Amino acid sequence: MLNHKDHFHGSDLEKIEEIYHIKKEDITSFSANINPLGIPDQLKRQLAQHLDAIQSYPDREYRDLRACIAAYCGASADQIIVGNGSTELISLVISAVHPKKALILGPSYSEYEREITLNGGHTLYYPLQESKGFQMDVDDFCAHLTDDLDLLVLCNPNNPTSTAVNADEMRRILDAGLQHGIFVMIDETYVEFTDADDRISAVPLAGYYTNLAILRGTSKFFASPGLRLGYAVTGSRDLHRHISERQDPWTISSLAEIAGKLMFQDREYIKKTHDLIASERSRLYRGLSGWDTVTVYEPKANFMLVKILKEDVNADLLFDHCIRKGLMIRNCSTFPFLSNRFFRFCFMMPEDNDLLIRTISEILPPTFG
Repeated sequence: MLNHKDHFHGSDLEKIEEIYHIKKEDITSFSANINPLGIPDQLKRQLAQHLDAIQSYPDREYRDLRACIAAYCGASADQIIVGNGSTELISLVISAVHPKKALILGPSYSEYEREITLNGGHTLYYPLQESKGFQMDVDDFCAHLTDDLDLLVLCNPNNPTSTAVNADEMRRILDAGLQHGIFVMIDETYVEFTDADDRISAVPLAGYYTNLAILRGTSKFFASPGLRLGYAVTGSRDLHRHISERQDPWTISSLAEIAGKLMFQDREYIKKTHDLIASERSRLYRGLSGWDTVTVYEPKANFMLVKILKEDVNADLLFDHCIRKGLMIRNCSTFPFLSNRFFRFCFMMPEDNDLLIRTISEILPPTFG
């Protein structure tokens, strides 16, 4: 098991407040990767009208919510499993597979390895190569799949690299997984921020592969981490049965059920988010690509990985410089295979992004660009 260091997570504003004596309300978090538009206005307006729902139990099968999710992501309702955030579903899927040996695409989220270890499994990593811009070499990756692997975990788009494989490449990985008897769990937490033309989501493949589970949540795209609403898409009846036998009844609340149905149908919010993120992603990537003090890796999601090239600056120093101005970036030295030369930031509103770039340039001033 890799040694994961302590770090400031995007949700650790109270810890920041205590250490730096900055009120959490005065911190702009570029670390949490949450939609800068905030909670959908439609949800704010309408959820209060449904408070009486807490007097009743939700439908144990969540039929209406599952139908709404299915329509939103392009699946069928019988492929949907709802959960108390994607974190619960990560745990349930890993428990169902109960892998003796698992392979994780790295660098990535530490919760995957933690759950595998808690279930008595052993974890290997396939590290994305900096020399290839952290883009996966699918042929080489498939060559590393073997019969002794039980589980493959992919975050797609990957956090923190913001790189991704498309559906055609994923089909090749799934085919290789089938040949070796490997179950594939894909975390698509950030896929809704991607350009639809890139065809990254594996949801259209769920009906063709029984060795596949795709996990999503509402924390990032719909800016509602406190709602604790996630869902899985899978065509595996065995997985459905395992989870239904072990999952607590009424795993999400009546209000979370109602909120989900409101959010997934809010087309105006969804389009506004796509437009904002696409514009800022392109603008910031182009802008920072001209700097000689950093290397930027082309992002597919709503955040970007950056490497510091200036010898006397590292991510610790840069984090400290930014947080003292109320701007919180993510020091990526805590991720496997990355050093304190790397940091990550998510795309916020244009004026906030401009302020962050100016602040970074104070300590990493480009000589051209």
